[in-house]
Amino acid sequence: MKLGIVGLPNVGKTTLFNALTGARAETSSYSNAGAKPNIGTAKVPDERLDWLAEYYHPKKYTPATIEFVDVAGVSAGGKGNEVFQAIRQVDALVQVVRCFENEDIFLEKADAVRDASSFELELILADIEVVERRLERAKKNAKSGDKKYKREVEMCQALIAHLEEEKPARDFEFTDEDKDILADGGLLTIKPVIYAANLDEDGMSHLDANANFKALSEYAAKQGAAVLPVAAKFEEDIAELDDEEARMFMEDLGLTETGLDRLIRTSYDLLGYISFLTAGEDDVHAWTIVKGTKAPRAAGKIHTDIERGFIRAEIVAFEDLKACGSMAAAKEKGLFRLEGKEYVMQDGDVTQFRFNV
Repeated sequence: MKLGIVGLPNVGKTTLFNALTGARAETSSYSNAGAKPNIGTAKVPDERLDWLAEYYHPKKYTPATIEFVDVAGVSAGGKGNEVFQAIRQVDALVQVVRCFENEDIFLEKADAVRDASSFELELILADIEVVERRLERAKKNAKSGDKKYKREVEMCQALIAHLEEEKPARDFEFTDEDKDILADGGLLTIKPVIYAANLDEDGMSHLDANANFKALSEYAAKQGAAVLPVAAKFEEDIAELDDEEARMFMEDLGLTETGLDRLIRTSYDLLGYISFLTAGEDDVHAWTIVKGTKAPRAAGKIHTDIERGFIRAEIVAFEDLKACGSMAAAKEKGLFRLEGKEYVMQDGDVTQFRFNV
């Protein structure tokens, strides 16, 4: 699972990337559109896994992770083919939008909606180029009389008209047939997006008074997108502190959890992912699956042999386990279940698979 950290130059993308991943990527000269992306991973915070670790005292603790790709900034009116190619490789976008003032870097006052829409327009223009090329190929292929290519011509023409109205591809009403045609389409604006409103410490402490955050929230709401406030520089700093010092700094801002934790969880949810858990003295482990995954396929995340030889899944819901206090008590209350091949895994299932190869 890859998420791209994207946006205009100098808005705090790499600073946020460093805070998320613990990397120390250079920030001072990272506005070159040809720069190679920074890549790092972040742990998905999960209090359930923490509880299981306290219960089992395992040798290993393995949370779910997300891979973040820090993509160089795209300037308004500029070309960024290498940047666009990097964005095509990710599953969703975290668009960092400036909601702070810095006269040393920016000549203009912050305008979050202007910047967010300006960046998306660049992606829309890139998508128009992609679809126009695809349309030309489809027209040539349609001369054979193949209905598939005739449908592709119609779809491309309608999609171009939609994009030319400065609407992202994610808002276009694709049929199931269109989705099959576009499976390898490489569209940028079809990807889901989260807006990360980057504020300074004062802005974070007084969100209600920050006009840019309010305007960006309204802009995102019209798209059905999430917007999360973060103070990237502040969180990059506290990421380097020990837990107690970090807690004190957060209390000064009136925060109970970091914006990064919320961003990671929201990113995880954005793509429709859940976690099932395995636990024991050797390891407590969160396994990432797509909502709707059946038990054998989930078992295959651990090892293909377990999927191939699947017999049953032994499951207790985490909340039931926590309420009972122990696995033995959960079994006594009849909360320990045996599930077969058609069982659809649920978020937080504490699971042991039985298999025979």
